[in-house]
Order: sequence, then structure tokens, then C-alpha cells
Amino acid sequence: MKQYKFVNNLTGWLAFLIAAITYCLTVEPTASFWDCPEFITTGYKLEVGHPPGAPFFMLTANLFSQFASDPTQVAYMVNIMNALMSAACIMFLFWSITHLVKKLVCPEDAAMTTGKTITIIASGLVGALAYTWSDTFWFSAVEGEVYAYSSLFTAVVFWLILKWETVANEPGSDRWLILIAYLMGLSIGVHLLNLLCIPAIVLVYYYKKNPDANLKGSLLALTASAALIAAVLYGIVPGVVKVGGWLELFFVNTLDMPFNTGVIVYIILLAAIILWGVYESYTEKSRKRMNLSFLATIAMTGIPFYGHGTSSIVIGILVLGALAAYLFAKLSPKWQISARTLNTALLCIMMIMVGYSSYALIVIRSTANTPMDQNSPEDIFTLGEYLGREQYGTRPLFYGKTFSSKPALEEVEGGCRYVIKKGAPVYQRKEKASPDEKDRYEIVRYKDDYIYAQNMLFPRMYSEQPIHVEGYDSWVGGFEGKQVPYNQCGTIMMVNVPTQWENIKFFFNYQVNFMYWRYFMWNFAGRQNDIQGQGEIEHGNWITGIPFIDNILVGNQEFLPSDLKNNKGHNVFYCLPLLLGLIGLFWQAYKTHTVTAADGTTYERQTGIQQFWIVFFLFFMTGLAIVLYLNQTPMQVRERDYAYAGSFYAFSIWIGMGVAGVAQWLQKKLGEKPAAIVAAVACLCIPVQMVSQTWDDHDRSGRYACTEFGQNYLDTLPEEGNPIIYTNGDNDSFPLWYGQEVEGYRTDARVCNLSYLQTDWYIDQMKRAAYDSPALPIDWKRIEYVQGTNEYVEVRPEVKETIDNFYKQNPEEAAKSFGENPYEVKNVLKYWVREAKNGLKMIPTDSLVIKLDKEAIKRSGMMIPKELNGEIPEYMHISLKGKDKLYKSELMMLEMLANHNWERPIYMAITVGADNHLNLTDNFMQEGLAYRITPFNTTKLNARIDSEKMYDNLMNKYKFGNISDADVYLDETVLRMSQTHRRMFIQLASQLISEGKMDKAQKALDYSLEVIPAAKVPHDYMFNSKDMANLYILLGDTEKAKLILNDLANTAVEYITWYLSLNENQLINSYGECAQHLSNLNQINKSFAQIVDMDGSKSKDMQEQSAKVALHYAQKFDELYEALKTRLGIEE
Repeated sequence: MKQYKFVNNLTGWLAFLIAAITYCLTVEPTASFWDCPEFITTGYKLEVGHPPGAPFFMLTANLFSQFASDPTQVAYMVNIMNALMSAACIMFLFWSITHLVKKLVCPEDAAMTTGKTITIIASGLVGALAYTWSDTFWFSAVEGEVYAYSSLFTAVVFWLILKWETVANEPGSDRWLILIAYLMGLSIGVHLLNLLCIPAIVLVYYYKKNPDANLKGSLLALTASAALIAAVLYGIVPGVVKVGGWLELFFVNTLDMPFNTGVIVYIILLAAIILWGVYESYTEKSRKRMNLSFLATIAMTGIPFYGHGTSSIVIGILVLGALAAYLFAKLSPKWQISARTLNTALLCIMMIMVGYSSYALIVIRSTANTPMDQNSPEDIFTLGEYLGREQYGTRPLFYGKTFSSKPALEEVEGGCRYVIKKGAPVYQRKEKASPDEKDRYEIVRYKDDYIYAQNMLFPRMYSEQPIHVEGYDSWVGGFEGKQVPYNQCGTIMMVNVPTQWENIKFFFNYQVNFMYWRYFMWNFAGRQNDIQGQGEIEHGNWITGIPFIDNILVGNQEFLPSDLKNNKGHNVFYCLPLLLGLIGLFWQAYKTHTVTAADGTTYERQTGIQQFWIVFFLFFMTGLAIVLYLNQTPMQVRERDYAYAGSFYAFSIWIGMGVAGVAQWLQKKLGEKPAAIVAAVACLCIPVQMVSQTWDDHDRSGRYACTEFGQNYLDTLPEEGNPIIYTNGDNDSFPLWYGQEVEGYRTDARVCNLSYLQTDWYIDQMKRAAYDSPALPIDWKRIEYVQGTNEYVEVRPEVKETIDNFYKQNPEEAAKSFGENPYEVKNVLKYWVREAKNGLKMIPTDSLVIKLDKEAIKRSGMMIPKELNGEIPEYMHISLKGKDKLYKSELMMLEMLANHNWERPIYMAITVGADNHLNLTDNFMQEGLAYRITPFNTTKLNARIDSEKMYDNLMNKYKFGNISDADVYLDETVLRMSQTHRRMFIQLASQLISEGKMDKAQKALDYSLEVIPAAKVPHDYMFNSKDMANLYILLGDTEKAKLILNDLANTAVEYITWYLSLNENQLINSYGECAQHLSNLNQINKSFAQIVDMDGSKSKDMQEQSAKVALHYAQKFDELYEALKTRLGIEE
């Protein structure tokens, strides 16, 4: 047995070493796209990231960042931290598998043999390595995100409960349970996913304490586990904030004490009561005091106080009363909770609270007003909103509205009004009118919800956003719905709502199949490519590598276009990991042992079924249960497989057990030891085959795209004047923040995220200086933009006529009331928004103006359109046509435009959608990855691009993340950003040609082919590559044009050919894409015709060569067009 333990420990560390080497060799050397730059920044500078935060991740990331030789190495060190955490996860997975397999293969230590040792160790190694080299886990392991860390917590707590199982009957075994509670508390400071391990942990506990466990007991144990999850997730996590908030309100608003007094008192009381309970339950001097201390602990953690207001208190009292009745009841020892159990429970609560206390870091750092301080959780109430992720809204789970539901109405005198469910009050620190005013909290709003007239059980189709409604229709194969009556203030109308069948159909088609099963099969069967799909047959589906299966699923893979066939994300496992996992699943579930009865007879007793349910519920809770909870809408902006890593972890346990199943089957033919060796060697080939497929699309070494593309945004801005750039999404904000906060790059500029500018906490931050950047030009007092104030202001152009008449009749009084020009932005904001009299809070026109300082504009460095002939207009005109209201973020944009006086340049990132442009699109002048906002109508003046600045930026300043290196892997996000850069070169060259600067245009296009080579970033019709070819034609460089057009035409032909190889249903579903490629090919042929004409003036040979290529693709177009018509049965 000692030999087995040695081999088990050694091989566990070997699994760690293999995983660590794998991940450290393939880790990204800098930040990755999406949330990674933000998490790295919060770790390095201990700043406050997006809700609900990850304070323990921040602390450990900060520790690892101390080993960086300079700021440019910080991201690498945080990524290395994740790589090592992931490797540790693999090690604990190995030990969990060997523990479980040993219990089934060799429950008695004395019976251990060499063959059994080989089987057990091989099981652990195969399962661990399969997970090591699986798609989802490897992706998270090599970037600075929280999911790898969360997976480690899952692995450790699951291994710990198995460790407890081994020593459960020994004195002091409860320390393992207390350690698990502590780690779960810590895991809250990383990610809440770890709480989903609780059902598996409870089942291990139940089966150990009840050797004769039955179905009824198992169901009760699962019910208890659900209660425990609820107690932590809906009890402790919000409850601590709730009870602390009550005390804070009492001490501040009632006793007139300073802010945070109640919180301090609460922390002291909570610690004292928990310690009192631990002491009483340990000494057992008084059962009464022990029960009282336990009740007080439960109350102070807020577990029973579900909901808000009076109902929360009533529910809390009822729960505490029921618990007290049970604790003080005179029951037999069998039904009474023992002092040891109470002591263990109290210690677990204490350790959860110790772990959970990492959130104090969030409050402390927010109070320091760090440059990144999302939601500004400086007090107990804002911390509650932060933990509740309230900025992301809510979604119905069990009962609620559909996407077409109408708000319920109730009749009142004079009409109707919406029925609203009163929500919890939102408290905020009151803005003081004078420094002597006492600290106070005030209610700024209530979390009210509309009641809807049409509701359904288990609502999956609930979002009314047009893009989501379109997605619902697509995923159910055409929405029909059912007509239900709706009373609209006395008028009965019919509303078409989805049927329950359509609702369930969407649940299975999209949420289960597409958003979970597809990811599961990526990891254990194979992946079509790394292109994010929305259900198309050619993007992001799962495959097997077995032709006849794949042909049925996603069409004939032999005819795949070359860019899909050669995609590095094209991985085939031939379903081998899946099959081995299924073998392990059934082997575990049906594993039996021969038992000898007292009378000497023998029978088979099932010993694996309990283990099976433990692993199954780990698999279910971290997979399908998350699907149920997330209730995801269609058209997700990125793949979400990282959320289900725990489920794939559980399945890897079954993969490991599959080795034991294979060995047991072979043992009947070969004997124990040979069977173990053969099974081990054969099954180890499966993870080896996996890594041969997945290495190339998980190797991020040498890639610097995220960091350098983020720097390119900043380099677009001038070096003078402390410029401002508006951004909106993750990938045009987080990389910029990372560059400034971590690497200290362009700290003179200010990044302003428009999606946050709607909030008072973000406006606070924008009004503060940050590094070398002064505050943004916002003069509003906080009381004017505090939450609940000026959330939006209506645009009322019909009022303009009344104002004009007022100015005609009483010009002096009008000017005194509304300024010299009532439509000038500064006057509108001052008199109609900030200081509006009752009933006058509005925008009284849909055409605003800003008086221009002409000299300031000349000094600003912006390009003056030559069409103006040096004459700068008196006013900038801003049209609000099409807008019925302006939101707070738009009011802030107007405020900045009114105050910046053009000497502090303001830019809009080109990746910001038009909805956030404030109708300023016609004032944009592109200089690279950002538009400068100018006072001119650049569209009318034909001055959309400042070619000199843009040329300098693209040719001299921009960096390209090493994407031209043949060995660097470019995933879809990097490719998309690279295409955006290529498109800028095309726009620049087009402008230069229009200006007659042919040499510069040629250089720009040639340079783009050098830094963004087609071999790495394929030419794409939708990203304007055809326009690039046309520009080369205009420049007379037909050879380069032909190369680009040939790539585009060949791609179109390959895609059309592949679509035509599909079966009837698949072709019909892909008809739109097929028709688009046909249209593309037709347009490409027109460009080929131009080349033939041009080459005729050069030489006969060139013309013949060009004509031959043009004829080839023209014939291909005719051939494919006819084939498509034939397939679809279309007649001329």
C-alpha cells in the first residue's frame, strides 16, 4: 500500500508537471481580449472591476505581478499564475479519479496488486490529461481570467470531501469540512461557480454517514444541498449586506452618527456572536446558550431574511421561530442536533465569513477612488448593488413574461396606469448642501418591476430586443404563437405570445443543444472550427472526424472550403474521449463486488452506484443547471463554454474510469496485469491524440494583438491637449485601460466608456484627474446627475415655436430667462435641464448649436476642410431629429462638447455603434481607429478622412501584435480586429487616391499586405478586400489586384460548391449565404473584366493570362448559378 501511495502521489505531481509545461509554453505573453485586460489591471493596481468583482483573484494576481521585471511583464505573470492554478486543478483531478477508482477496484488496501495499481494510476492519468488538453479548460488556462482559478477551487473542494470520506470516522475529521467551508468562502471572491459543488459534497457526506442509504434519503440529501446553496447564494452573500445595512441606517439616520458606524458595529457583533456560538458548542456547558448563540449567528448572517422590507423581517422571524422550536424541542437524541454538529456548522459559517471577507478589499479600494472604480461600492448599500450585479438587470426563471407580453394596466380616474410591483428601496449617501450637514442616507429610487398581463411557466423567450426576437424566430423554425386577449384600457386587443411548445423548443434547440451540448461535444468529440456561429452549418459546430456521421450533421467535409478545412480550430477526436467517458460512466454505475453472506452464499452487491450519483450531480450542477439558471438569449457576443468547465471536469472523471472499465473487460481474456498494461497504453493514446489536435489552436505564445491593438487606439490621439476617446464595448475599452493602468502607456489621454457614462459613479470618476489626464470638462454638481436625477430628458421640438414667439415679444426677458441664444447647447443644459423650472425640464428643439471659437479650432490641430477656404462657420449644428429623448450619457457628451472649446480633442472609437453617436456621425473625421469630432459637417464638405494624420498613424505609429508571424495563432477575435485594421488601410488608400496621392496610396496598400499578410488574415469580401483590389487596379498594379481577386473568387467558388453538396434542408437553410457568395463572385468577375481591359494596354501575354483567369471564373459563375437553380427547382 505504501508503494501505491508513493506512485499515486508521484504521478499526481507528474500530471501537474505535464499540465504546467503545456500551459506555460502556450500562455499568452500579454493580455487577451474580452475581460482579461480588466482582471489583470484590477490585480496589478488593486482597482475595482465589473460586478460582482473578484477580490481574492485580485490579491493573488497582485502577488504574482510582484515577480514581473517591468510593467510589460505583469500580464504574463498573471497568465502564468492561471497556468499554474490550472495545472494544480489537473493534479487534484488526478487524485480524485484515483480515489474513486481505487474504492471500486481495490477497496481493501491489503488486496492491492501491481495490476490494480496500474489500472488505478492509468485511470487517473488518462482522465486528467484528457481534461488538460480539452478545448474549454485549456482556453481558460492560458489567459488572465477567473475561470481557471474557479476550476481549481472546484477540484480542491471535491478532492477534500473525498479526503474527508477516507478519515470520516477518525477524531478531528470535521476539520476537512471546515477547510472546505473556508475555501468556498474564498471562492466567492473569485467566482460563485464553486457553490455548485455542494450537492456532490452533501451526497458524499450522506453516503458515508448512512451505509444503507436509499433513494428517499438521497433525495432528502439533495434537497438539503439545494437549501445549502440557497443559504449561501441568497442568504449569506446578500444577507450580510442586508443586516449590516439595517444597522448602518439605524446608527446614521436615527442616532446621527457618521457613515460606516453601523457597519463597524455589525462586524464587531457578528464576529463576537460567531465566536460565542463556537465557544458554547465546544464547551457544552449550557444547551440553552448554545441554541441561542446558533440562532443569533444565523440571524446576523442574514440567512433567514429573504426579500425586502416588512416581508423580509416577517419571513426571517418565521424561519428563526421554526428553527428555535426545533432546537429547543425535547427530542430523542436521534433527532436532536448534536453539539458537535452545531460546532462544526458554526465553524463552517465562521470560515465562510473569513473567506467572504476578501470583499472588504473592494470597499477599501473603492474608497481610495482608484482610476477604475466600477459601481463605486464605497459603503454597505453600494456594495450590495455591486454583489447583486444589478447593472445587468434580471431575467425570469420559473414564471414570467414573454418577449411579446404587454404591461398590465389598471383603471384609475381619468385613464389607466401600469401595474407596478413595489421593489426594495435603494439607499445612497445624501448630497450635503453644506459641510455642517449631518451624514444621511436617502432613498433615491425603488427597484420596481412592471407586472405583465401575459406570463408563462418556465419562460425562455423573454427578451423584447429586436435582435433577440429575431433569434427566437430562427431557433424555433418560424414563430407562430397564439393569440390571447389583452385589455388595453378598456379596448380589447389580441397579443401574439409564444406557445409553451415553442418556448420548450427554443430551450432545447438553443439553450441546451447549441449553448451546452455543442460545447460538450467540442471537448470530447471534435470541433468544426473556431469561428463563432449562430447556428450556421459551417461555423463552430461539433464534429467527430467520422465521415458518415459528419456528413449527416454538417454536410460533406471533403468539400469544405479551404479556409474552414485548414482552420486551426478544426479538431477531430473521433468521439474517443466521449466513448471512453461513457464506458466509465456505465462501469461506475454498474460496478459490483462479490459479497459472502453469513451462511456462506455469495451475491453481487452494487458498490459504484453511490459514486455515480456523486459524480453525476457534480456534472449536472456545473452544466445543465447553469443552463437553466442563465436563461441565455440568442445572438451571444462570444462563445460561453467557459461557464461549463466544471461539467467537463466531471465528465473527465468518467473518462478516467473508462480505463478501469476497459481493463476489467480485457482481464477476462488476458489476466489482470497484462490487461491493465494494455488498457493503460491504449487509453493513453486518446489524450495524446487530443493534444495533437488542440495544441495549434491553443498556443497563444508570441501573440501581442490585444495589447498593441489597444495601444493603436491611444496612438490615434494627438500627443498634445489631453485628448478624450469615447468607447463602448469590452474590446475597445479594456485593452486601453490595461495599457494606461498597467503599462503606463499614453496616460495623458482619457478613455470614456459611453455605456458607463449613464451612471453617477462613472461621472464622478470622469470628473477626477487620472495620472496625466485632467478631469473631463463636466461642470455639473453631483446633485444634478445623482442616480434618479436627469436619467433622461425629453426632446420637444414642438416647443420651439413658443420660444421663438417669446423672444420676439419680450427679447430682454427671454434672454434673461434662457440666454442670448436659447438653442445653444450650454444654455439648453443650463436653463432647460440643470436649472429647469417646474414643467420645463426638456430639450425644446431638435436642432442645437454651439458657438465656435475660431482661433481655438485653428490651434487644435484638426484638419480644416479645404472646401471652407479657411472660413470657419460661426456655429456647429447638432441635429436631434429622430430622438424623442436624450439619456444622461448623451447629456454628458453635450456638456463636454460645450466646454472643451476644441483645444481638448474628443474622439469616437470607430467600433462604437451609431446608436451612441448622438447624431454626430456627419461631424466625424477619421484619423485611424477613432474619429475626431469636429464642428464641421464633414460629409457635405467631403472631409471624412484626415489622410495625413491617418497615414502617419497607420504607417509609423501602429503596431500589429506580431500577427504576421507564421507560427502565431490568430483566433476569431484577433482576426476580426486584424480585418478592421486592413479596412482602415483600404479607406486611407481610397482617400489618398481621391486626393491624387498615388505613391502614398501604393505604399499604404503594400504595407498592409506586409503587416497583415493574406496567409495569416485571409482576404474577406465582407471586410472590403474587393475594394482593395479595385484600388490596386486604379493604381495600375493589376498583378496584386489579381492575387486578391483570385483569393476572393476561389473562396466564393469553394463555398458555393460546398453549399451545393449539402442535402435539401441544409441547402435551404444556407440559401442566403450561398446567394451572397454568388453575388460576390459576380462582382469579382466585373473587376476581372477591368483588369483584362487594362492589361491589354500593357502586353498581349498579360491580357491573355488575365482573360483566361476571368473566363475561368465567369464560367464557374454560370455553372454554379445553373446548379443552384437546378437544386432549388427554379425555372427561367
